[in-house]
Amino acid sequence: MAIKDEPKTIKVAKPFVKWAGGKGSLVKLLSTHLPDDFCNQDSITYIEPFVGGGAMLFYMLTHFTNIYRVVINDVNKDLIFCYNLIKNNPQTLIKQLKLIEKEYLQLPNMDEKSRYYYKVRDDYNNKEIIDKEKAAFFIFLNKTCFNGLYRVNTSGKFNVPFGKYKNPTICDEKLILADHKLLKKVEIYTGDYSNITKYLGHNYNYIYIDPPYRPLSGTAYFKEYSHNIFDDKEQERLKEFCDIMTDRGCKIMQSNSNSMDNHGESYFTKLYQGYHITQIEAHRYINAHVGKRKKEIELLIKNYNNRQ
Repeated sequence: MAIKDEPKTIKVAKPFVKWAGGKGSLVKLLSTHLPDDFCNQDSITYIEPFVGGGAMLFYMLTHFTNIYRVVINDVNKDLIFCYNLIKNNPQTLIKQLKLIEKEYLQLPNMDEKSRYYYKVRDDYNNKEIIDKEKAAFFIFLNKTCFNGLYRVNTSGKFNVPFGKYKNPTICDEKLILADHKLLKKVEIYTGDYSNITKYLGHNYNYIYIDPPYRPLSGTAYFKEYSHNIFDDKEQERLKEFCDIMTDRGCKIMQSNSNSMDNHGESYFTKLYQGYHITQIEAHRYINAHVGKRKKEIELLIKNYNNRQ
C-alpha cells in the first residue's frame, strides 16, 4: 500500500521555515495530480530541484511508502545547510536555537526585541562562513521577520524588516526531530537545478518542479529568493530542462503562475506546447496586507495525462 495515514500522536514532519510560494495549502490537491501509475510503483526516486521550504517533500515522504530514494536541491546555500544540519546533527541546531530563543523571549518589550532582531540580521549578513550559528540565525530571522518572507537585496544581503510578533516559536524541537527522521533518507544538494540530472534513479523518476514564478504581468521578476533574476530566459531554459528529463523517461509536474504575455495570451501554454496544463486555485499567503491574500489561478504543467 503506497499511501499511509498521518500519525495522530506524534509531530508530523513539515517545513521548518516559511517560504515564499510554499505549497503547504496545496499539497493534498497536488497529490491528486500524481501519475495514475504512481501508487503501483515500488521503487520511486522522488526529486525536487527547487525544494524551498519543502512542503511537498515532507508530504510525499509522510504519505507514500513506495518512495525509496529522495533527491532535493536548492540554489540557496544557507537553506540547504539547514537541511543538512537537521539531517545529520539536529541537536546542534536545537541547542543554538534555544539559546537565541531564551535571549529573545526574555526581552521586556518590542523595542528591545526589534534591536535584537536587527543585531542578528547584521550578524547573519556579515557572517561569511555558513555554520551552525548562521543556520540558527537563518531560522530565527525566518520566524521573526515580517511575514516570514525571505528576501535579499542586489548584494545578496537579507533585508526583511522586523515582524513584531508577540510570541513566535523560534525553536520547534519536536518538528526539527520529526523532519530529521525523514531527511535521513534524503540526498541533499545545492546549486543550479540542472545538476539534478546526475542523480536520476535507474527505474521510476518523479520530478516535482516549483521554480520562481513568472510574474502575472509587468517585469517584476522574482529575485527575492537569491540575488539572481529568474526571467523569461530562465523560464525557457527550464523548459529545455523539462524536455531533456522527458526524453529520459522522467515523470514531471511543475507549478507556475497563470502568466500572460504582452498579447494577453497564456505564456506557459505557448511555451509548453505538447505538455498537459491544468489550472488550480491557490491562496497567496505571503502578502503585506492580510485582506489582499486571496485565491489566484496557478498552473500545473505535466508531461503526462491523468485519467481523472
